[in-house]
Order: sequence, then C-alpha cells, then structure tokens
Amino acid sequence: MTYINIGDHRLFYTDDGAGDQAVLLLHGATCDSHDWSWQIDPFAADHRVIAPDLRGHGRSSEIPGDHTPKALAEDLALLLDRIGAGPVVAVGHSLGGTVASVLAVERPDLVRAVVALDPGYGFDAEFAAGAADAFRGPDPIAVATALLSSVESTEPLPATEWLPTWHRRRTLGMSPEVVAEVFIGMFEASADVTRRPAGEEYLRRRACPVLTVSTQTVLNIKGIDVGWDESVASVHPYSLAVVWDTGHWLQQERPSTFNALVLGWMAGLPS
Repeated sequence: MTYINIGDHRLFYTDDGAGDQAVLLLHGATCDSHDWSWQIDPFAADHRVIAPDLRGHGRSSEIPGDHTPKALAEDLALLLDRIGAGPVVAVGHSLGGTVASVLAVERPDLVRAVVALDPGYGFDAEFAAGAADAFRGPDPIAVATALLSSVESTEPLPATEWLPTWHRRRTLGMSPEVVAEVFIGMFEASADVTRRPAGEEYLRRRACPVLTVSTQTVLNIKGIDVGWDESVASVHPYSLAVVWDTGHWLQQERPSTFNALVLGWMAGLPS
C-alpha cells in the first residue's frame, strides 16, 4: 500500500503499470478506488495507472473540513506533482468527474484529457439546493444511500446483482459529518462548477478533449440531455458525449465495453 502525506491528512493511492501515458482514476462520493477494480489491470497493460482514495474516503484520512471538488483537486495536484505523473488522462466517475474537470481547469499542465462518467455537475439550481438541504438533516447517511440507490440499475445483469449491496455498505461505513460535507460541497459550495447555468462557463474552461459517458437516468434527474454535455465540452474538437442505458456505476456493469470505449478514445487523442 502507498500513502502520501498532504498537510494534516494522508491519501492512499496505488500506482500500477508503465507507459508514456498516465491515467488517473477518480471514484465518486462515498466510494473508493476499489470502484476501478475492473479497469486497473486492463489499463495498466499499456499505461501507468494511478488510483487514489479521495480525502475522507476509503483508506485515506477521514477528517472534518473542506471536501469540495476544488479541495479534492488540490490534493490530486500535489500527488501528481510529487510522483511526477502528469499530464494524465483524468477518468472520473460522478463526483470524480467533477474533480477531474476542476483539475483540468485549475492545473491544465497536469491534464491531457478528461473522461467524465455520469459526472457530478449540470444540476438544476433548485434540485441542487434541495439536495444540499437534505444533507443538513439528522441522517446524511440515509439521504446518501437513498440518493445512490435511486440511480442503481433497475435490471442488473446476473453477474452484477451484488453491486448495490456493496455500494450501500461502503456508504454506511463512512462518517456522517464527512458524507454531509462531501455532498454539500458538491451541490452547494461548488455552485459555480456544478449548477446550471453558472457551471457552464466554468466547464467550458476545460481546454482539453473531454469524453462524457452519461446514463439516461442521471440525465433525467438533472433535466438535461446529451446535447448539454456536448455543449460544455465543445472547446476541443476531439471531445465526445455518449449515453448508456445502464445504472450509475456503468464502468462496473459493462466493464469490457467501457474499457474498449475509453482505451480506444485515448488511443486517438491528438498529440
């Protein structure tokens, strides 16, 4: 296991494979880097693959304080600087997609491209405000498990029927204070990044190629379609947005298809 100290906390990360291109895998809220178990070995066959646990998650320090996407991105910038891993293709799921995008805007020297899976941005202001208020209630863990279960696949494949239980149990094991901070940090404290229309201007500051893979369920919750994803990633002509009919953890439900899509897209990245 590998840890790096950042201020008053430490991050857990793994560093596998080798190659000219490094890939940074970023999990979502209340999750951890185990979410990429279906990707690490296939990606590491030809690339260097860094998979951290974000602060407050998994084996990284669970500390009170700032858990906004910008704070999480600052941790990752320090990590990449110290281990000499940039520029990376930053692959982020849910909250991780927002963190990858923030890293691309704030430290463009560290990010060659972004892959955003059902990213945690593009929310309607009213929905985001209501979600933030819910996480201020007495049981943020219950709110988180209900929210995440609402985006699970309604018709899981037989081989993935156990995933909802795994996702729920990880959330149950987290500190309620950190869970509240993470979701309030995404829905409210980062309104200039995650809410429409304010976040649109910020996301268009990503100068690199962006591959967005969304699920129809989450697009419906946000009240947008794939055209919106395309519009905020249109700065670079190699950007692409697609929609899949799966649950929120699409990289786990369709790993072979997902891996082929991302690795193929990466192979065509402009130099």
